[in-house]
Amino acid sequence: MSDPIPAPVSPAPAPPAPADSNADQRWQFIRDVGVFELKLALNNLHNFFQIPLTFAVAVFDLVAGGKVQGERFYKLVEMGRTIDDSIDIYSIVAHRERKLNQDYTVDAVVGKLEDVIIKEYEKGGTAASVKAAVDRAIDKMQAGTGVHANKLADAVKTTAEKLHDSMSKMEGGPPAPP
Repeated sequence: MSDPIPAPVSPAPAPPAPADSNADQRWQFIRDVGVFELKLALNNLHNFFQIPLTFAVAVFDLVAGGKVQGERFYKLVEMGRTIDDSIDIYSIVAHRERKLNQDYTVDAVVGKLEDVIIKEYEKGGTAASVKAAVDRAIDKMQAGTGVHANKLADAVKTTAEKLHDSMSKMEGGPPAPP
């Protein structure tokens, strides 16, 4: 009688590598940067085509009309949103708290300016009075962001000074004056 054929022996599993959370974080960061840049490139390509296409379709909708004004345009915008949702540029920070002041989104600012223009027009305002009203609305919005704008300006100034100091050290020059 012949000897039974031995079952293949799988190699012993390698011992797990010691956890190096810094290396893991580094590779996660590198991955996130790569994915984010890819998504930005895809979104820019999407916008490159979407801008002229939506404009052309909007003009066509104005000229040709349809059952509902702008139906082709809005359908194209919905398709664009689907593409944007699929790209999901900011998914790498989805786990972080969003700090969005709803008063300063593009839609909110445009809405505020529209309200000012409409109210001034309804009062029988002239182009000059509409301009003055819009200027007051913009001044009011800017006043509301003053504290944050000052913090940003200080941060930019500090960063520029540090960059200048670093460059001076590399060139052997004196540091920037305080």
